[in-house]
Amino acid sequence: MSLLDDLHGADMLLIDGLHAWQFELDEQGQLRIECMDGRVRRVWRFAAEQLAAAQAGAEPGVWRVADAEGEHELVCLGAISADNEDADEVEEP
Repeated sequence: MSLLDDLHGADMLLIDGLHAWQFELDEQGQLRIECMDGRVRRVWRFAAEQLAAAQAGAEPGVWRVADAEGEHELVCLGAISADNEDADEVEEP
């Protein structure tokens, strides 16, 4: 499993402990992450080469990725959804 695989299945990211639900992985494999840190808008951009060089962490979905500012912890999170239908319920005609 690679970081790109995890990103394709992610609905939200944590970057350096901040929740980032606004992120985009473009066709060239570049990642753009945006979130609010208090009143400050933070934006990170990672090139495809930086994503390819990311190192997996000890836990599933946790990655270490570096840019010009240093190393960042990136956690890929998937949404939890539930079906509102009961599997045991039988529809009667």
